[in-house]
Amino acid sequence: MARIRRGFAAGLALLLGVLLPAAPAHAVVYVPISGAGSSWSGPAVYQWASNVKQYGMTVSYADTGSSDGRNRFKSGVVDYAVSEIPYGLTDGGVVDYPPTTKFSYMPIVAGGTSLMYNLRIGNNRVTNLRLSGEVIAKIFTGVITNWSDPAIRADNPRLNLPAREIVPVVRSDGSGTSAQFTMWLSKKYPNLWNDYCRKAGRTTPCGFTSNYPVVAGMGFTAQSGSNGVAGYVKQDGNVGTITYVEYSYAVNLNFPVAKVRNSKDYYVEPTASSVAVALVDAQINSDLTQKLDAVYDSTDKRAYPLSSYSYMIIPVDQVSGSFSLDKGRTLAAFAYYFLCEGQQQAESLGYSPLPVNLVKAGKAQVDRIPGAVPKAIDGRSCNNPTLSPDGSNALANKAPQPKECDFKGNDMCASGTGGARYNTPLLAAPTGSATTSPGASASPGTNTGTGTGTGTGTVVDPDTGQVIGTGGGASGGDVTATTVDLVAQDRSTRRTMLLLAAATLVALVLLPPLLARTLRNRRRL
Repeated sequence: MARIRRGFAAGLALLLGVLLPAAPAHAVVYVPISGAGSSWSGPAVYQWASNVKQYGMTVSYADTGSSDGRNRFKSGVVDYAVSEIPYGLTDGGVVDYPPTTKFSYMPIVAGGTSLMYNLRIGNNRVTNLRLSGEVIAKIFTGVITNWSDPAIRADNPRLNLPAREIVPVVRSDGSGTSAQFTMWLSKKYPNLWNDYCRKAGRTTPCGFTSNYPVVAGMGFTAQSGSNGVAGYVKQDGNVGTITYVEYSYAVNLNFPVAKVRNSKDYYVEPTASSVAVALVDAQINSDLTQKLDAVYDSTDKRAYPLSSYSYMIIPVDQVSGSFSLDKGRTLAAFAYYFLCEGQQQAESLGYSPLPVNLVKAGKAQVDRIPGAVPKAIDGRSCNNPTLSPDGSNALANKAPQPKECDFKGNDMCASGTGGARYNTPLLAAPTGSATTSPGASASPGTNTGTGTGTGTGTVVDPDTGQVIGTGGGASGGDVTATTVDLVAQDRSTRRTMLLLAAATLVALVLLPPLLARTLRNRRRL
């Protein structure tokens, strides 16, 4: 029997070796690496670092802000940095000089800078707010200070917005998110932005800045890090606040974001597909940094205007300081992972996968890392969801068209955004409309989302004392969701089935001859 068991075990091991991926004969030994920088990209980097632990990699990251990350990399304190803006630009009259050692920029993930907000009408959280670019610019320069402002009402014709003070929440630290947001302000609304900068004591033209200026007495609040601004807005006591932050933070905190009006007059949310569409118009400089003027004014009605991508700053061509060949091997392996496999998670994390042209351009920089082991990146070896046979962006190709209720006019969609996917009760359908628009509520105060409403009396806005509708009651409060990793579940199920099938096959193939041999031996005895 011992011989039978040994034979069975050997057969099972042989079969599983054929069916399952084999471990490399000489496993690569990785050494720990560390990085710092962008909180905009933080959720993605943290997730990827967690994922590669299974391969023996230890990758640490501190989301201390883009400016701090660039400074740490320049000083040799960390092995890599992540930033939304490159070295060499003048910010507030100060030049951010590059490192003296050789380095390169490598795109890592795309996404939309969103406008996350905390606003209620009576007992209902607003989840479908719409804002034009000019209104956003006026809010963050102190020109529009109240949620009942006629310009905001014009963007939201079917919401009776409260006469509540707007509290803009900006970054207190040096931030790539601030740089991206103020770059958009300076390009699209230079007069508003320069007037505000003058009040803050800045020289003009103001241009972009990673340190958002705050003018005393304007009601702004400053918080450190993306977690800081998003967490401040989320607090129940901070109704009326709004901030600029990467879309993933609103998704993870179950909070809504404003739909932003694009050049085709559609109000669009920064989903993975709307960002992918917008970045088709991005101009890529020779050093892989981005020029986004055409993105801001994309003529595709599916595009989200405040779309961009983030860079990893990596050492190239030579070993210097504490950066060794072993560290280079680890950093390159990590980069290959997130350029391909890691992009599969971009959408679920609140980002948009890098387009294939940036993936291939990024690979060329990874190959320059000292100690890198080059790998192929193509449709067979790279699981990036933007890859398509003709070389175009597959995600942008299949991006859905916006709903007509998201078009500028007297109608608007009721459906929620970001991490708050429940509907906001709307006022009566617009005058003269024959049908109810997709996602819209057909009667005053009716909530078609996941909230529960039982009241039937008049609803009064606690801020204004105005009647804001009837029925609906206390509906649409905070809703949370549990994320289920269907891919992981499916992978686990398939592995279990594979093991069962392997065991069955071994039993069918090996047991009959082994039993026959045992019986023959017994007859001889």
